[in-house]
This record gives sequence, C-alpha cells and structure tokens, in this order.
Amino acid sequence: MLMTLIQKEIMHHILSVRFIVLLLMCLLLVPLTLSINYQNYRQNLIDYQEAVKLASTEETEVNTNMELKPELEVSKLFLKPTPLSVFANGLEDALPSYLGMTRNGITQGPPALVSASLFYLLGHLDFLFLVGTVFSLLALLFTFDAVAGEREAGTLRITLANSLPRDLFLWSKLIGGYIVFIVPFLVSFLFGLLLLVAQGFPLGEPEIFPRVLSLTLVSLIYIAVFFAIGTVITTYLDNSKTALIVAFTVWVFAVLITPRVGFLSAKFIAPTQTAQSVYLEKTAAREDINAEIKEKRLKIHEEVGKGRPQSSFEEQIALGQEIDKQMEPIQEEFRQKFNDSVDEIDRQYEREQARQEGVAETLSRISPTSSLIYLTTNLTQTGKTKRKNYIQAGERYYVALDEDWFSKVEDHVSFRALDPKKNIQITQPPPLETPTLGETLRQSMVDVLLLCFFVVALTTVAFLKFFRSDI
Repeated sequence: MLMTLIQKEIMHHILSVRFIVLLLMCLLLVPLTLSINYQNYRQNLIDYQEAVKLASTEETEVNTNMELKPELEVSKLFLKPTPLSVFANGLEDALPSYLGMTRNGITQGPPALVSASLFYLLGHLDFLFLVGTVFSLLALLFTFDAVAGEREAGTLRITLANSLPRDLFLWSKLIGGYIVFIVPFLVSFLFGLLLLVAQGFPLGEPEIFPRVLSLTLVSLIYIAVFFAIGTVITTYLDNSKTALIVAFTVWVFAVLITPRVGFLSAKFIAPTQTAQSVYLEKTAAREDINAEIKEKRLKIHEEVGKGRPQSSFEEQIALGQEIDKQMEPIQEEFRQKFNDSVDEIDRQYEREQARQEGVAETLSRISPTSSLIYLTTNLTQTGKTKRKNYIQAGERYYVALDEDWFSKVEDHVSFRALDPKKNIQITQPPPLETPTLGETLRQSMVDVLLLCFFVVALTTVAFLKFFRSDI
C-alpha cells in the first residue's frame, strides 16, 4: 500500500508546474555554476603561481649585519587556492593573499575580493549557495501544501475514511516528494561533475572524490531538513495560502536572517580588537624597547668614553667595538622582553577572537543553514579550518625566520662592517597542512549531528501533530 501511495505522490509532483521549474533550475544552475567557478579557480591558481614566481626571483640571501627596517617584509607565505573551492568558495577570497614576515610581526596581504569588490556586492554564486538558498526554498514549495492542500480541498477526509493509516499517508507524502526532488538534483549534479572532468578537474584524486561524495550526502540531508520543516507547517495549518506565507517566512528567518544575526550579536557580546590595532600595538612596543636601548647605549658611551682620547679613527673604532660588546647582553635582554610583550599581545587577541567566534557559531547554529555552511566549507577546505592552518603556518614560518635571522639583527651597532661569513639563506615557507577527511568529519561532527537532529525532530513533530489532528 505504501508503494502505491508513493507512486501516486510521485506522479502528482511530476505533472505539476513546480517540478518543471525544479528541473529547469537544476539543469541550468548546477552545471553552469560549477563550470564558471572552475574557470575562476584556474585563474586564481595562475595568479598564485605568478605571485610565487615573482617572489622567488627576489634576493634569498641576506647578511645578519645589514640594517633592516622593522616594518620591511622580508618574505611572504602565499595562499594556494584549493580545487574544491569550485563547490564552496567559503573564505577563499576573503583570506589574505599572503602573510608578510617583518621584524614587527606578521602582516597580511590584501584578499582577492579587494580586486573584485563590485562583483562581491552581488554575492558569490556557488554550489553551496544553490543548496543552502535556492533548493531549500524549492523544498518548502514542494511540501507546504502536502496536507493543508488536501484538507482544504476535502480529499484528506475521504482518503483517510478508507481505513488508511495516517502514518502511511504522511510517509507517502514525504518519500514521494523527496524522491521527485532529489532525482533531478542528483542528475544535474552528476552532469556538472562530468562537465568539470571534461575541463580538467581532478575528481579522481583520493583527496577530492570522497569529499565530493560527502558533500553530496550532506546536501541531501540538508534538503531533507527543509522537507521536514515544510511537513510540520502543512500539518499545523488548514489553508494552503497561509501555509505558503508561513513557509516563506520561516525560510527567510532560517536561511537569510538567523545566521547573520548570530555574528552581529557576537560583536556586541564579545568585542575584539582589529588586526591593524594589534600590529600597531606591536610596533609601539618595539619603539619603546628601541628607545630604552638607545638610552642605555648613551649611558654606556658616556661611561666608556669618559677621559678617553678619540682623536684618531682607530680610537673611535675601538670605542665603538667596546660599546657594542657591552651592549650585547643588554640587547638580548630587551629582545626577550619585546618577544614576551608580543606573545602576550597575540595571546590576548587570539583569546578575544576565539571567544567571539565561539559565541557567534553557537548562536548561528539555531539555523540548519549555518551547520550546512560550516560543514560544507570544511569539506571543501575553504572554511575555518583552512584559515586556522594558514595562520598557524605563518606563525611557524615567522618563528623559523626569527631563529635564523630576526633574532640576530641588531638595531644599534656603531660600525656595520658586513661579514660575508654571516650570510644566511632565507628559510622557505612551510607547506600548508591539510586535514584528512576523517579529521574533517570529526571536527564537524556537531554540524552533522545537528542536521540529523533537525530531520528526526521535525519529522517526529509533524507525525505527532498529524496523528492528533481532527480531520
């Protein structure tokens, strides 16, 4: 009996106008979006390769005795685009294009969206946007009148008068509509993948295909969430027009408002400093340290030079060398003091950022759309995890440069005779770590469980309400 009801429901949807709209949107939007974003990825990859090539032609050998301005970028760690950004751009274009290494700390290059700001005014169109925004709305349009429409037309009472169990009736509505919905979606997605492969997309790589498969499963679960939301709405309301208005209102709050309100609220609940203010604070700390070193040097100069003749050039050189020798332990002390101050500034900034993001993520996860975004961007390596690994790689690179070079540079040396023996090679940037699929799923388990919870909880609410309804 259930199969008969499901077949009837499938035929009902296939013969409707909304199925034609769904089919056209799937066949048009999904392959076209994937193809356009792959071309964008290829251009970003070319820009990255050109930037790395240009940086590699610069001088890679330096002398520790040379004068080095604290704000000078001596090396850069460039952000390599990921091919999975084809499906979800995420933070890919919002992250700094490179991390510059200076003695004052790490500077950030301009993000890619700076050069295309007008384009980003209209929003980014990718597979994540289609699933999270377009197909969630279409899922509600498929279910808002599943029960309310039949109740309004009077056919629900006739159908259930034939000793048809209510659970079978509602299951047929859910399953039949879901099958009709996901078949065009999966077909268009498969066609889009074939189009990407024809253009050179490395779908068969072991680190890409499992993630694309996981992305497909997550998309199906997310669509099921909105089918469950539509089922709840249609079981609670008797009028299909009212159900449509309520469904659209719920969609606006769930998809467009709630995720953004969470982050806006977090800025007031847990405010943080800006990255520029942190950098200026580090610069001020270095200037204070340099002023103290200069004052110490003047005192030593007065003590050492007191009563000593400085008429000849050799005597001036001897005096300068003696001052430099006495300044070495003092400079080391102040250098450690500066490093401790910078570390404390960084730790405070990281604590503030972590607290604000934690509050924002918690508030935004009220909506299933937020869970979809977090989970999808982690799967495609364009989300929070990539940003974290990128920043950590920059910090490791800075520590390596500090050990090899920055810690050996002296700001206050009387006579800078460049010693060829002190030439060193600039340490090359470390590779960006990429978590495995298993690690990604473990990190995103909260979002996976939340999506599954939304499906089960909302479906349960719909069935309980339908069982207790007075037909």
